[in-house]
Amino acid sequence: MPELPEVESARAVIERLALNRTIVDVDDTDTYECRPHAPGQIRAALLGRTLTAAHRRGKSMWVDSSGDGPVVGIHLGMSGKIVISDGEGTEVDGGDYWERGRKPGDHRFTRFGVTFEDGGGLLLIDPRRLGRVRLDPPVEKLGPDAQFIRPDAFRALLASSGAPVKARLMDQDRIAGIGNLLADQILWAARVSPSRPADELDPDEVARLLRATRAAIRDAIAGGGVHTLKVVAYRKKAARCPRDRAPMVQGTVGGRTTWWCSEEQA
Repeated sequence: MPELPEVESARAVIERLALNRTIVDVDDTDTYECRPHAPGQIRAALLGRTLTAAHRRGKSMWVDSSGDGPVVGIHLGMSGKIVISDGEGTEVDGGDYWERGRKPGDHRFTRFGVTFEDGGGLLLIDPRRLGRVRLDPPVEKLGPDAQFIRPDAFRALLASSGAPVKARLMDQDRIAGIGNLLADQILWAARVSPSRPADELDPDEVARLLRATRAAIRDAIAGGGVHTLKVVAYRKKAARCPRDRAPMVQGTVGGRTTWWCSEEQA
């Protein structure tokens, strides 16, 4: 599913191409994707306005609208992407890396759409229909963004819980943005077992985890998504660790399928 890097790519596309364009129509008729709003409610709130700024914290994204307009929360779900078009039909997308053979103009999986005065638009395309668009989302409940978390806050979130360190890294209320693949990369890079109690990590392990978190997010954003991270290709049966060639091991940690090196993360 989209993790922080994929959501950041969607936010960046909105920031680059969708701001300051007058909205003349909104398709908010998908009552599941736009819950709890009735059809027409989001449309009425946005008509005549412009989008003015795009924000992200962790996996959550929201966009400000002009005047006294609402904040529009956009969640990509498990397979969503944002597609922005200009008046000539040229499309640029950001979000999940799936392609499914989609070509410009193929909008079969569109769940929400905005039309701009210049003839272009913004679409949420979501094959699995697990995304969401809502007005004024409660973003204040999210933990600090994993890309920008301070060292003291990172140390505190680990020291305050005896839960497995992987589960702690994926707790969106404490640190927002780390999903399953990103967590496996971080723990592999730091040479830390995913099942270690978080409050038993020593200062060197915590420092390695913070460095690995920053590096994994930076590399995934630059590479186009978490699927490009080094250990992801080795999360499969009979794979060997790309660093020491020891067998990779699969298990469940924090309720999620997890892979780790049998030697360096024992």
